Amino acid sequence: MSDRDIAEMQQRIDAGIVLAQERLVERSRLFNSTLVVARNGKVIEVQPDEL
Repeated sequence: MSDRDIAEMQQRIDAGIVLAQERLVERSRLFNSTLVVARNGKVIEVQPDEL
């Protein structure tokens, strides 16, 4: 693979991760559930609107 192919693949992977995060937050809003995240080195529960 060339450097360009690797860069394009990384961009697709990054876009997929962002899309998955957006969908997870939206699903949490729909079902009125919390999300578990790491913040300042600690694991906490937050409401999706806090992100």
